[in-house]
Amino acid sequence: MTARTEEEAAYFTLLRAIDERDALLREHEFMVAERERLEAFAEATREAEQELPRKLDRTVAATTKPLLEAVGARRRAVEQVLRRMDERLEAAEAFVRECEEEHARLQAGGS
Repeated sequence: MTARTEEEAAYFTLLRAIDERDALLREHEFMVAERERLEAFAEATREAEQELPRKLDRTVAATTKPLLEAVGARRRAVEQVLRRMDERLEAAEAFVRECEEEHARLQAGGS
């Protein structure tokens, strides 16, 4: 492989690494926002149910528990993703730095 081809390969690897890191950052932002949306929805559901007239209460109450259980299951899934996210972001950032260093080295003509 020529030096130029090697430099180009390193550059495209760097671009892919940046794209992957940025996608992880977007995923993290979405998961944090989703956790907040789920918490707000569950709280609003519980509050609204307390204000219902007694006659409607039985009809709605029959579905509230399964609804909140489903929201809780989704929230646990989001939390599981977020628990691993810091490690994934650190690894992606480290890979970007490694790619930047390799590309800079090849640009400078080093081996």
